[in-house]
Amino acid sequence: MSPPSRRLQTKPVITCLKTFLISYSLIFWFTGVILLAVGVWGKVSLEAYISLASEESTNAPYVLIGTGATIVIFGLFGCFATCRGSPWMLKLYAMFLTLVFLAELVAGVSGFIFRHESSLFSIHQIKAKLGTAYKNAVKSYNNTDTSSTAVDAIQRTLHCCGVKNYTDWSETAYFKDNGIPASCCKPSANCSPENLKDMDKAGKEVYRTGCFALVTTVMEGNLGIIAGISFGIAFFQLIGIFLACCLSRYITNNQYEMV
Repeated sequence: MSPPSRRLQTKPVITCLKTFLISYSLIFWFTGVILLAVGVWGKVSLEAYISLASEESTNAPYVLIGTGATIVIFGLFGCFATCRGSPWMLKLYAMFLTLVFLAELVAGVSGFIFRHESSLFSIHQIKAKLGTAYKNAVKSYNNTDTSSTAVDAIQRTLHCCGVKNYTDWSETAYFKDNGIPASCCKPSANCSPENLKDMDKAGKEVYRTGCFALVTTVMEGNLGIIAGISFGIAFFQLIGIFLACCLSRYITNNQYEMV
């Protein structure tokens, strides 16, 4: 058995580490809540646009929802393991944080790679695919099929109209009979059938910004920021790994000292 003075010196360190690790776990839990919220928002708001680029529905929102839910659960597990003072639970928590660190590091690196034209799946290729899909959806718009419903949802949600701008509708077969779709109308606009069939009058009643131009501008402007945040959050996991490992070691050593 170690001297009482040494055990007394160890307990304040353990208490300090527990305080820091619980604070860290709560922040970690909060990031999971944010991912969960972003995933739900993406599923509700952006599913229509992303689905135009492929025949099948995208799984990206579900990945965010699943990741967020997992982080929320392990964040609570980290708080429980810290309060319980269980070395094996703390080691398990550290292992999970390591996996999260590696996953976010890969996501950050991918974000920076996508910014360059020389990459296999560059941002320009993504833009080309989305642009072609949206142009085809606008060109074949008939207000009844799935792609037309997606176009309406996008225009209402993002407050935009057409591909590059609202004048793109003048080249479609739908415009000749019906004018610009009502989903392009501003909330307080006078979108009568006569106004929607007149491009000059419609320009005052509908959103003038194109949906494709709006989405790609936001995507290009924020991809680097998203990658940087991924790096920042990834290295933030190192703090949790360090605290969990240190606390597990101190608790284990303290248990041996009491024997």
